[in-house]
Amino acid sequence: MSLFGSSGIRGIVGADFTVDLAAKIGNAVGSLHGEIIHGRDPRLSGLMVLQALAAGETAAGTQVYDAGMVPTPTLAMAAEDFDCGIMITASHNPPEYNGIKLWNADGSAFNSEQMAEIEKRIAADWQTVGWKSTGSYQSWEGAIEKHTTVICDALTDSSAKTVIDCGCGATSVISPLVLRTLGCKVTSLNAQPDGYFPGRTSEPTEEQLQDLKTLVIKKEADVGIAHDGDGDRMVAIDETGKYLSGDRLLLLFASWLGVNSIAVPVDASMAVDDLVKEVHRCRVGDVFISELLKERDIEFGGEPSGTYVFPEEYYCPDGIFAGALLSKIAAERKLSESIAELPTYPAFRGSSSFNSAQREVVTSRLAEEMAAVDCDHLTVLDGYRAESADGWFLIRLSGTEPKLRFVAEARAETEAREFKEQAEKIIQRCIA
Repeated sequence: MSLFGSSGIRGIVGADFTVDLAAKIGNAVGSLHGEIIHGRDPRLSGLMVLQALAAGETAAGTQVYDAGMVPTPTLAMAAEDFDCGIMITASHNPPEYNGIKLWNADGSAFNSEQMAEIEKRIAADWQTVGWKSTGSYQSWEGAIEKHTTVICDALTDSSAKTVIDCGCGATSVISPLVLRTLGCKVTSLNAQPDGYFPGRTSEPTEEQLQDLKTLVIKKEADVGIAHDGDGDRMVAIDETGKYLSGDRLLLLFASWLGVNSIAVPVDASMAVDDLVKEVHRCRVGDVFISELLKERDIEFGGEPSGTYVFPEEYYCPDGIFAGALLSKIAAERKLSESIAELPTYPAFRGSSSFNSAQREVVTSRLAEEMAAVDCDHLTVLDGYRAESADGWFLIRLSGTEPKLRFVAEARAETEAREFKEQAEKIIQRCIA
């Protein structure tokens, strides 16, 4: 597929993601679904994209509903009352980006077959109905209340002292509310929606969370929580001010839930194999995690990027639910102690950008380079994962940006650094 990446369709507004494209997406989805619920994050272009989608949908006879500015998991949960849901967001990308994510009524993302059908319809002729059958538009309230109720009913209560950094994103309207409703003592940071993301970038990397670290220590909090722009991701800070990556939190949740089966992407740590009996790997992207969870009735799934799917609730990755669950865990025991008991190996992650026009060239070079790598096993499920007895490294093209990403992990730091250096050299030859 040329439009859908690992998490919907997205691009720079006015260049890669245009009003015309949004209208075509709306028309394509509308030609298949009679009632569609929409939500959007605070990006400045969100309303423009909504109006373009609605134009395409109503032309196809669709009834359009607008839940307003809400996080992705809130919209995905609201979709169960409609034929499908469309979230207008570019997730963790910079403010000049926007895009869409498509959700089924059970909270799962559109699968590969559904995405392929949408792309086919985008490329086809515009679908129209007679003037008497033109669709309508109306606002829809209740998404935030519904999501809050589901989380609080599932987790019941928590006494954690929590600092939450919403990053000026969509979680500002619900995540602090959920935590307070559960009984947490909450301090909010960057909890005013702003499409410029002035507090920090919409991607909650460790470097961007220095204010959160400082506040956790100052407030003597049990946990610090950080979301991305649309709230499907969550990373954290423990009570000592240490950053907890998605990889570590994935293991913590699996351990706390006591699951016997888990779905993870190819870039997840081999520590997962030490902890969970059945490990099912898939391509990078929450779409593929949800697909695998549904197909094989797996108990839990998630990604090192900070997305976690709790299928007992629904199939959308939910950073708000994850943050509330982490607060509950932190109230019972110090996070630093819980994390210390989990298996861990030295690992490195990184990425390098390239000119998007060179994607085919980079793809071809990467295939040639990885074919020549000396390893015990080469997995090509998503990119190239070269596995050896001591560890592994992965190089793959990003599904959302013109970047080559790598992960290197081994049982000892010396070997991990060697894998890292090998991956970096290959990447530089590919993008040179």
